[in-house]
Amino acid sequence: MWPSVRSWLPPPPATVVELGCGSLGGFVPALRADGYDAIGVDPAAPEGPEYRLTEFERVDLPARVDAIVASTSLHHVADPAAVLERVNDALGGHGTVIVVEWDWEAFDEATARWCLERKVQPDGWLRRRLDAWADSGQPWETAFQGWAVEHGLHGARTLVPELDRRFERIALDRGPYLFTELLGTSGSDEQQAIDAGEIPALRIDYVGRSHL
Repeated sequence: MWPSVRSWLPPPPATVVELGCGSLGGFVPALRADGYDAIGVDPAAPEGPEYRLTEFERVDLPARVDAIVASTSLHHVADPAAVLERVNDALGGHGTVIVVEWDWEAFDEATARWCLERKVQPDGWLRRRLDAWADSGQPWETAFQGWAVEHGLHGARTLVPELDRRFERIALDRGPYLFTELLGTSGSDEQQAIDAGEIPALRIDYVGRSHL
């Protein structure tokens, strides 16, 4: 995803905040290597001066933020509306928000079976969900969506309208999402299945411009 995210950023040395950078640091190392003043925010972030080990809602942000990146993190937050209000405030009416998300609500049984026809990473989230489905004896949608609701995951039907309420939409694209959990299956392979109508495109790439 880095080339796509990078293409929407203002030129360095702009200040970029990554919301939910994760324990590996997300895009922050690549951002800093390209000359950005980058900060990663996540309770599980690595140690280091470029990271803030806390929730985005609690972090002290720089006075000027030029872009905020959120890659597969917004579906986890407690209150997307409140978080996106803070994102918009932090961007101050001039910055860019870049969101990568997944449309789990569109993950149907045909897609689950398409995954099962391939070699699934043995220790990833997809393997755990497929095994839980097999153990449950329930239809895929019941087992999978029940898990998502139980864990409070926010879907694209919630997140995209909340983004549109606060930002001027520049782009909304879809693409492959599952290939990183499939051994021997590339993003191009998944895109071919999407183009053939075998499975839906589960990745959402949203770019918006802040306005106050």
